[in-house]
Amino acid sequence: MVTAITEGVKVSVEAEYQKGFSNPGQHHYVFTYKVTIENHSNFTIQLLKRRWEVYDATSELKIMEGDGVVGQQPVLEPGATHSYISGCNLKSGMGKMTGQYTMEKQVDGKIIHVAIPEFQLIANIFDN
Repeated sequence: MVTAITEGVKVSVEAEYQKGFSNPGQHHYVFTYKVTIENHSNFTIQLLKRRWEVYDATSELKIMEGDGVVGQQPVLEPGATHSYISGCNLKSGMGKMTGQYTMEKQVDGKIIHVAIPEFQLIANIFDN
């Protein structure tokens, strides 16, 4: 698990290779990742947008942007936590992801950019 903290907002990510859904012979590798966002600040925040940079060892960088996460724009009071699971496909068995969330402080509308720590995507093709 990797972690980053920006302005009191802690983001932790844990990735896992999904061997049962992958097909290495067809250059198709599936990964899931669990993200946990913890609000350790003194203000309420809302996650508005996400921006991911996906690096695949055999292809170009992919940028994925959109509103919220998995169809939600969660509001986190001080001390609150929000977790979700998502996934990505790679053409190789090795890559990495990083990014940022755009969040809004509810008290004054100030926008903050919260770092998503870089994490590795490595297929364990020999594990059972």
